[in-house]
Amino acid sequence: MTDDSSGHAVFAERLFDAVQGHLDVAAERLRLEDGARKVLSTHRREVAVSVRVPRDDGSFDVYPGWRIQHNGARGPFKGGLRFHPNASRDEFRCFSALMTWKTALLDVPFGGAKGGVQVDPKSLSVAELERLCRSYLTSIELVIGPYRDIPAPDVNTGPREMAWMYDEYSRSRGDSPAVITGKPVKLGGSLGRDAATGRGALFALDRIARSRRWTREHIRIAVQGFGNAGAWFAELAHQLGYRVIAVSDSRGAVVNGEGLFPHDVLRHKQQTGSVTGFKHGDTIGGDDLIGAECEVLAPAALEESLRVDNAERVRANLVLEIANHPTTPDADRLLHDRGVWVIPDILGSAGGVSVSYLEWVQNLQRERWSEERVNGRLQELMESATDLVLERADEGGVSHRAAAYELAVERVADAGRARGWH
Repeated sequence: MTDDSSGHAVFAERLFDAVQGHLDVAAERLRLEDGARKVLSTHRREVAVSVRVPRDDGSFDVYPGWRIQHNGARGPFKGGLRFHPNASRDEFRCFSALMTWKTALLDVPFGGAKGGVQVDPKSLSVAELERLCRSYLTSIELVIGPYRDIPAPDVNTGPREMAWMYDEYSRSRGDSPAVITGKPVKLGGSLGRDAATGRGALFALDRIARSRRWTREHIRIAVQGFGNAGAWFAELAHQLGYRVIAVSDSRGAVVNGEGLFPHDVLRHKQQTGSVTGFKHGDTIGGDDLIGAECEVLAPAALEESLRVDNAERVRANLVLEIANHPTTPDADRLLHDRGVWVIPDILGSAGGVSVSYLEWVQNLQRERWSEERVNGRLQELMESATDLVLERADEGGVSHRAAAYELAVERVADAGRARGWH
């Protein structure tokens, strides 16, 4: 095992412990019976496969793959597929559980799943990558389906890969667009999907701003991570009148207290490879963005970017988690004790799975919705969940993360109880 893969395994273990800890706290506050706790803390099915791929030179390679299904009490399993050299069963176990709580909090009728292949897709030609996708899909075909388990894109996968897998499934099962989401629009993918995660986070923020009687133009936002989700969030927030004063990527950050134009920053990044050096702002270290003077800090990039060693530097009143698990449990407690609101990832990053749900609905009905209709339904889902989290946190005197997990765990436990599972 390489140092990199060993470190990744340690991270997966930390993440699993953190997610399990949130579940335990929620279960205790909800006074769940032992049977319910056992069901909620275990995975329903774990499938390990060997993905056989013919190489262009005539040789064969075999890669380990998995599909992990956590809990299906509220509906078909749902979750992404990632191709990564450090992908592992433990990692997929963590993220499948997170998907259970995320879909439950948003009240969409899914359970949680995750899967993928331990492979470096950059080492494959396009033809080899297509064969990998088709081979993997064939390996898990018996445990997925429009009413069983609906995969979606994740790290190193996108519409192209989903199209190949959709086609492979349909070859043996008949045309089934609802078997997978995140497809190209011309193959049944939903309009609005590219911006969904960033747009969903903005809907949550805007709801919170109204509840706190904030004025948009007086709210300064710092966005850590200027990938797809962070860039869309920044641009859409700017369009609504919020002041985006700092953004960062892996090479550094750029800040302007008077406000940035995110579209111009994105163009600069596309031309140069980084946000650094943007002429209408000052370049600073990427980690320095955490201490930016602002009202909202939006971590939208790496896991565990807010830790005990840097959380004291946060000057924002609110941390809006757009990335998965950007705040360690110790940092979360520190921020809560300081009075900083932390809107958890199972709410802040839920826009993507919400629009995946809307794509599934469209596919089942053989309909194509306008982008306006998709965005309107996304807004309803995000605002409803945000309102419930704010209300539960206020009434229970708990953090917003604890409130979100209580709502999610309660819904899954109630569904399982109704099914007679415990």
